[in-house]
Amino acid sequence: MSDQAFEVREKLAQLETALLETTPNMAVLLRDIHRTLKSDPDVVTILSEAECAILVNGLKKQTATTIATSVVKKKPKKAMSKMTVADL
Repeated sequence: MSDQAFEVREKLAQLETALLETTPNMAVLLRDIHRTLKSDPDVVTILSEAECAILVNGLKKQTATTIATSVVKKKPKKAMSKMTVADL
């Protein structure tokens, strides 16, 4: 295993611990992981799904966002040719 892969896995372990606690260094860990993965994208291919999930959970917590899990369907619109004055 390459040094960069080991480094990413080590930081992911630290990130997992940081997720369980409120630590101010989560942003630093995410930045370091991003920098390492950007410099060697092949490292991503050897990460397990659990390790990728840790990274995603860290990003979700840091940015206070949620990832859409379903698509909201819109009500179908009436065709303009079928509209009447009452619809307005």
